Amino acid sequence: MKIYYDSKEFVKSKKSVVTVGSFDGLHLGHLKIIEKLLEISEEINGTSVLLTFEPHPRKVITKGYDLKILTSLDEKKILLEKLGLENLIVQNFTKEFSQMTSDEFIDKILVNDLGAAHIVIGHDHKFGKDRLGDEYKLKKLGTKYNFEVTSVDAVIINNEVVSSTKIRNAILNGNIQIANLYLGRNYSLKGIVVEGSKRGRILGFPTANIKLYDDNKALPANGVYAVKCIVKNQNFDGIMNIGYRPTFEDNHQLVLEVNLFDFSDNIYGESIEVSFIERIRDERKFNSKEDLISQIKIDINAAKEIIRRLN
Repeated sequence: MKIYYDSKEFVKSKKSVVTVGSFDGLHLGHLKIIEKLLEISEEINGTSVLLTFEPHPRKVITKGYDLKILTSLDEKKILLEKLGLENLIVQNFTKEFSQMTSDEFIDKILVNDLGAAHIVIGHDHKFGKDRLGDEYKLKKLGTKYNFEVTSVDAVIINNEVVSSTKIRNAILNGNIQIANLYLGRNYSLKGIVVEGSKRGRILGFPTANIKLYDDNKALPANGVYAVKCIVKNQNFDGIMNIGYRPTFEDNHQLVLEVNLFDFSDNIYGESIEVSFIERIRDERKFNSKEDLISQIKIDINAAKEIIRRLN
């Protein structure tokens, strides 16, 4: 997969089949669009092009809006390459860029820079400062600029349209099963293992404290989760706690810590990927260290049963 950081860098070699969007999460609805993109590209012997934006447009357009993202740019690159995309354009989304009208975007970006022969668009996608860029506008200008347009229907699960917003809300509320269902894969995060208070080791359940690579990543609601992890290219099952350790600590520092089953190596400084399987319980304050230890044992057994059931 070739990656460009401005539409003007793109070198037109074949007929370009283009789709545009933030694609945050790369959920089942997005995958349906990309599947159609690749299908048409093969049919017309063209090249597949996906133009996305960095940072997320809503963070630029809405001042002070603290949007938590589902997929970092690095995660997006990995997922798109696995899907077979040929060209990824990461367009720097600035205040100036946001002032471009839909007509200007079609003319300058889609036609002049990308040489679009076919444009694939999601069912509800709108673009341009005027928000008039949609399927109707594209089809109208397609006759002028000589490109085709294909609109892709939404993916509907249990009478709900799959969307990044719904997935984000599910994650923030701790509803990991719904988020995973809409994503078509387990929601995950990546970070580096850092030193913590070593409280888990004292309790008999050593944990790896994690510092996220991307602080804008959406975190599941505080609580305990059954997870799968990758460390040093090895796979492990475990439980993850997200919270403030209310039993022992009275501070405002959120802690992400994971206990890996049947694991005791020193992994400080190592990269770790955590995939969420299912939420086990809310964060709670316990009356004693013994009560907490008893609950951790229950949590571990619950996690092992959840993972066993899903394997």
